Amino acid sequence: MNLYNFVLENLVLPAGDWVLGTQFIAQLKLARKIQHFSRNELVSYESDMLQKLLIHISTNVDYYKKLNVHSADDPVAWLKNFPILYKNTIKENATSMIFKDGNKLIAESSSGSSGVQVTVYMSAKESSRTQAWQTLLWEWGGFKLGNRFFQLGMTTRRPMVKKIKDILLRTYYQQAFNISRVEVEKSLTKKIDFTQCVMGGYASGLYGYALYARDMKLKVNFKSVVSWGDKMFPHYRKLIKEVFGAPVTDTYGSTEGFVIAGQCEFQNYHVLSPHVYLELLDKEGKEVRDGEPGYVVVTRLDGYSMPLIRYYLGDIAVKEAKEVKCACGRELPMIRQIVGRDTDIVRTRSGKLLIVHFFTGIFEHFEKIRQFRVIQQDLDSIIIEYIPEIDFSPYVLEEVRSVIVNKLEEQFEIEFQEVQHIEPTASGKPQIIKSLIND
Repeated sequence: MNLYNFVLENLVLPAGDWVLGTQFIAQLKLARKIQHFSRNELVSYESDMLQKLLIHISTNVDYYKKLNVHSADDPVAWLKNFPILYKNTIKENATSMIFKDGNKLIAESSSGSSGVQVTVYMSAKESSRTQAWQTLLWEWGGFKLGNRFFQLGMTTRRPMVKKIKDILLRTYYQQAFNISRVEVEKSLTKKIDFTQCVMGGYASGLYGYALYARDMKLKVNFKSVVSWGDKMFPHYRKLIKEVFGAPVTDTYGSTEGFVIAGQCEFQNYHVLSPHVYLELLDKEGKEVRDGEPGYVVVTRLDGYSMPLIRYYLGDIAVKEAKEVKCACGRELPMIRQIVGRDTDIVRTRSGKLLIVHFFTGIFEHFEKIRQFRVIQQDLDSIIIEYIPEIDFSPYVLEEVRSVIVNKLEEQFEIEFQEVQHIEPTASGKPQIIKSLIND
């Protein structure tokens, strides 16, 4: 650790935590310690956290109190007595799911990448824990606080607080809201020593950058690449690694506050069991056997402000056997594979690539639309299927159209089709983008 990193982590960021009322550095140091617990220590820690959480929700949270779930001495058996929680249930019962203790809460909206967007609330401490666990996973991929970081993000207008953060953390922030040849060339031809940079962003955004860099024959090598937000497909990983000459480390979580798993230096997915309790279930709600795919259901163990118990993500993952050991030495449980869902990309005639979060970043501001799907059949247009809320107004569609066209900055035909149902993918999640265009 050089002097800048030391000062940043031991003086500057702790001072920032004090000013903002957060606990990022303290939680990060705790996460770094916990990751090296023995298997027995991890099981004991997880069991204790789960029991405390279940006592809390059964005593203090109206929604769970009304369920009148029978308790059990074994916290896992107690957890299994709770019903699986779906996004629509959260939307319908959000107020009664919040623990009202007088503390100011932070609203976090899900990306809506399944087509259904929800808002959850957490305290400053809980938000700090989420950031800490995410940072730990980035560290597995070569990231270090204060070292250069080339980040692809979905914020087109960076607020002042984040601009200051970018300066302190030496972050080169590039928007990936819509990816164009001009944007990629401008970003990757800056006078920066990219070999000392870690690159990070949504998997589809990283892939979009790699596509353009390959086509333009740009010679850019990064130190490493860390992905999050959507599925890292094998062909994504292969191209990113080839174009940027760097290993790719993938992470898995959701914007509802779950940091679920990440790849270590040996490319194995480790579950952050001190933070989340993970279940992989079959269609009957029973645990799948080792090596079998199951539906991902998660419980955040340190989420007390708006507890999400047995939350159904809709992804599919393959369970790894407990006896399998990783060469990295961590004894955290592992996932053999994250199947996820195929997040397609919308392409325009001019060559722009619109990833799923281009659309979810727009639709999250239109609560009158319950769910949507984008269908593309040609390069000049898209069809947007939508399910309206009860108090929906047709004027909303014109607002959506205007926002899309303005952000896209080119003519693009948009047809809206009201539907009653959007067919889910094989994993059970509604499909957000359906592209009928061949690569």
